[in-house]
Amino acid sequence: MKHAPLHVIVLAAGEGKRMKSKKAKVLMPLAGRPLLAHVLDAARALQPALIHLVYGHGGDQVLAAFDGQPGLQWVLQAERLGTGHAVGQALRGVPDDARVLVLYGDVPLIRAPTLQQLVQADAVLSLLATRVDNPHGYGRVLRDGNGHVRAVVEEKDADDSQRAVNLVNTGILAADAVVLKRWIERLGCDNAQGEYYLTDVFGMAAAEHRAALCVESDDATEAAGANNPLQLAELEAAYRQRAARELMEAGVRLAESGARGR
Repeated sequence: MKHAPLHVIVLAAGEGKRMKSKKAKVLMPLAGRPLLAHVLDAARALQPALIHLVYGHGGDQVLAAFDGQPGLQWVLQAERLGTGHAVGQALRGVPDDARVLVLYGDVPLIRAPTLQQLVQADAVLSLLATRVDNPHGYGRVLRDGNGHVRAVVEEKDADDSQRAVNLVNTGILAADAVVLKRWIERLGCDNAQGEYYLTDVFGMAAAEHRAALCVESDDATEAAGANNPLQLAELEAAYRQRAARELMEAGVRLAESGARGR
């Protein structure tokens, strides 16, 4: 949808039990700042009309950390019924003529240029995917002969042939609000998790013969999340490696003990 106002939905209601922390997961630190702060930076770089922040577990903590920031619309997900349900709560405040971008509060290394490519894709629905060596645990992206997304199958619902696919869903998508609202209303929860999967909208698009585009990122860290302390440490290492690479590309020489300009 050309020249449509951009509305960003950030899902930040996850509990993060495996973090073994009293903090809400999206408030866990990366480079001295909450995970969610990095996601909001990427979102704001696109200059959206509004950012809809879906919160739930630890909501008081998240509110205390980010309330008062401009351009945020707070959306409470009282029951955790899946990503489709969470997005549906936020869509109530999104106009029909908007372009919608869905992000995750615990996926902090996503880049604004990648998101811009996704938002500007010439399709009513587009998905960010990436290839990984070990796809275990990820939803698999299934494409038709034209390369369009025909379905996204979650790990627990996949058969053996689908589990062999290494093109995986990042969860990040862009869509025209008017069709996304209609599809969200039709979601069911007849799956292994008993949840409303946001990814089921791709099957609905295929059933209506609407082309859903797949934008591939060649940097899997852009879609990396943090569900436990080990993954958080891996994100920290990836963040530092990216920062070091950007400095060196700018002409800065780095030593193990620090960085020195030349």
